[in-house]
Formats: sequence, structure tokens, C-alpha cells
Amino acid sequence: MKGAERLTAVDACAQKLGLVPGLAVVDARARCPTLALAEADPQADAALIEALADWSRRFTPLAAPDPPDGLMLDVTGAAHLFGGEAALLDDIETRLRRLGFSARAALAPGPALARALARFSNVRRVAEAAAQDELDALAAGLPIDALGVAAETRAGMRRAGLRSVGDLLSRPRAPLAARFGREALTRLDALTCRIRDPITPRFEAPAFIAERRFPDGLTQQADLEATLERLAAGLCPMLERAGVGARRLEAVFYRVDGAVKRIAAGTSRPLRDPARLAALLIERLAAIAEEGLDTGYGFDVLRLCAREVETAPPPQTAFAVSNSRTDFRGEANDADFADLLDRLGARLGLRRVRRLHAQEAHLPEFAVAAVPAAFGPPQSFPPQEAVRPLRLFERPEPIETIALFPDGPPLRFRWRRVLHDVVAYEGPERLAPPWWGEARDGLTRDYFHAQDRDGRLFWLFREGLYAQETQAPRWFVHGLS
Repeated sequence: MKGAERLTAVDACAQKLGLVPGLAVVDARARCPTLALAEADPQADAALIEALADWSRRFTPLAAPDPPDGLMLDVTGAAHLFGGEAALLDDIETRLRRLGFSARAALAPGPALARALARFSNVRRVAEAAAQDELDALAAGLPIDALGVAAETRAGMRRAGLRSVGDLLSRPRAPLAARFGREALTRLDALTCRIRDPITPRFEAPAFIAERRFPDGLTQQADLEATLERLAAGLCPMLERAGVGARRLEAVFYRVDGAVKRIAAGTSRPLRDPARLAALLIERLAAIAEEGLDTGYGFDVLRLCAREVETAPPPQTAFAVSNSRTDFRGEANDADFADLLDRLGARLGLRRVRRLHAQEAHLPEFAVAAVPAAFGPPQSFPPQEAVRPLRLFERPEPIETIALFPDGPPLRFRWRRVLHDVVAYEGPERLAPPWWGEARDGLTRDYFHAQDRDGRLFWLFREGLYAQETQAPRWFVHGLS
């Protein structure tokens, strides 16, 4: 039967017929000729577990997939939000059943014991403060499969007459380690909560969270906006006490039917003003609503968190009367501009809102760079002695010219099929290529400000020094004044 198709999962009806995962398909059909089969899709199963882990963050931010068919939640300190531990377990199971899943939930001091109870026991809850003897007794009644060791190790234990965890607990540890390896003892200690497996949540839990829960889902955008305002009002005091401000916000909307929606907003400076934070999120929500916000049966949990924060000292009040107005006006202007950046960023994305920064380059096309405006303070431009055109072309456009000398100014040029006679000019202004970067292999440029008979001003340059760099210098128009 090596290489034969086998069952990977069975439903409740199949279990009643004695079908179990690992059974060969031919044997399964022999027991049940009308058996309905579907091709296994491990990738789809893994994606589903990931999606359910995301959904389960409605109960706690510390939620992680527990492959192949489980979820692990760290609900420490969260059970009271749901009416106690029993009510929390009931809520989890009920919601999963509504989504079409058969689920069993258990709560224990350690992840390994909770996993084992959910799969192999009728016990649903074990107190966090349970004594070690109580934990050992509870684990003793579990089968060997609850250990979570490899199938070969479990088979070896059964051949040795070990059928339950209690059989292992009653044996000396040294012989067990010698025969089955240290991993078996590690799993045994995890099952009895002597050690606790770490939970690696799907998303790192932020330090600053505010949330609201509703018995009935919210479907109206106005209600969602009002809730965001209340959440911002609850989040900002936490930020203030910690002396920080938000740089990246995330609002998570948990829909009644299990779908999860997220909106994110960045800030150009550390921010903890509730009105401004709420305005950013509402702006982002409005942008999504324009594309169509599917509320379904409504959102029953809304959570707001500060994903990234930075130190934000309290504002200082100026006491000098002569300077106070100027100081306050400057601070107000800076704040207003930062608010504009944040609002534009909420609509377009912070990386798409840019400002120009001067670069250490002489060639005009490399003299400035557009950088995200929110990621740094504005930069003052150095004084420019040479006159520059009002409009600079992104790429210089080639022209045909007539000049008295190969290295002289143009007398006439043709650009975009139109002939222009030069009546006045200024120049040349010589710009040498840099010795580094993309333009290091370029040629020397001589720039001229030229005026034609109609009074139009052009910024022209000749590329290449005649007889030194090239025998045929080329001409370009680079801008208009």
C-alpha cells in the first residue's frame, strides 16, 4: 500500500463509520462505497487557518495558527471582557459554528495542555492557579497522542506498553530520555505546564490599544466614524502617559460574519491629539468607502492601535510676551502643514506626498530630488547665483542649431519642427559632469539663455567641448523661462 492515496481529514459522519485520517482510500471505500471524497489542498488549508487566526484576534491580539487544524490564543487578562472564561469558550465555539466549522475550545495554564484538552478530553477549563499535582493528574488521563511527538516515537511508546501520559509520568525520566529522546521529556513537561511553549502571534501585539464591542453590528458609516472618535479619545491618554505620539495607526473592523477589515494611517510627526487622529482615520475610511465598504451584517468589534510610536515631549509655552506671538504662529503653521500632510497621506498614501530636497549636484536634472514629505523636515535651498528657467524639462530635448563657430552661441535653432531666430543671449555657463554616479561618463555642458524674435526665452545647452571631447557637439533645449 506504499504510495496509496489516504484520507487526510474526515467529518463526523465518517468518524461514526470508523474512518480515520491515514486510512487508505481503497479501505475506506470498502467500508463505505458511497464515500464522497475531495482532493486535499494543504496550501488552501494553511491559508484558511491563517485567515481564522486573523479573525480570532477579535478575542485577543495574541492569536496564532496551530497547524494543521487549530488556533492558539493567549487570553491572559482578557476573559473578563467576555463575561468570564466559560462565556469566552462558548463565544468562540458558537462563532466558529456559525462560520461552518466544528470546533472545541479549551483553556489551560499552558498552550500544550490547552491543545491536548481541546483534542483529547472533555475537560474545558483548568484554573491558572491550579496546583502541579492537579495538572499532573489531568495530563495523566490523556493518550500518548496528546504529547505531540513524532509518529515513530508514539509507535515505540506503544510497543513498550505505554498507552497514556500517566504511564510516562510513572516511569523514571532517565530511561525514558535514553529510549525516546529528550524531546519526549520536553513535550511531557510542556503538557504538565512545567514549561510553557511560546506563542508566536500572527501579528505583534501593539502596546497601545483601544477597542469597543457592540451587541449588534454597526453598518452605517456615521456610526463607524463616531466610534473611531471615541477610540481615539481612549487611545491618546495612554500615549500621553507614556510620553509618546503615534506615527502609524491601524484600525481593525471585525465583521459579524468573520470578515476582517483594516485601515492604516501614518503621521508626519508623533501625534496624540484625539481630534487629529480621528480625522486621519475618518479621512482614510472615507477614501475606502468611496470604493465601496462592504459592511455585511455589521462590525461588532472595532479596535484602534498605535503600531509605531515615537517620543513626543509635552508642548512648551513661551513666557516672553514680545516673542510669544511669533513663536505660537510658527508652531501653528508647522502644525497646520503637518496636518495637511497627514490628511493628504490618508487619502493618497504618505509616500506619495513629496517635497523637493536640494542635492549635491550641478547638473540641473540631478539638483533636486522628490522625497516623501512626512519622513523628514523641510530643507532650505542654498542661494543660487546662476539664473534658472521657470520650467525645467525632465529630459532635455534635442534641437538643430546654426552657429558661427562650433563652440560659439546659437544663431538659429529648430525645436519641435519650429525655427527660432536668436536675437539675444546670455552665456555660456559651463557645467562639468560629476566624477561619480550615473552621469560620471557624461560630457561638459555650455548653457545659454536665448531669446527669439517673439520674445520667448529658452534655456539651451551644447553638450561636449569641440575638438576636446567630441568633433560634433550636440544641442538641447532644457527649459523655458
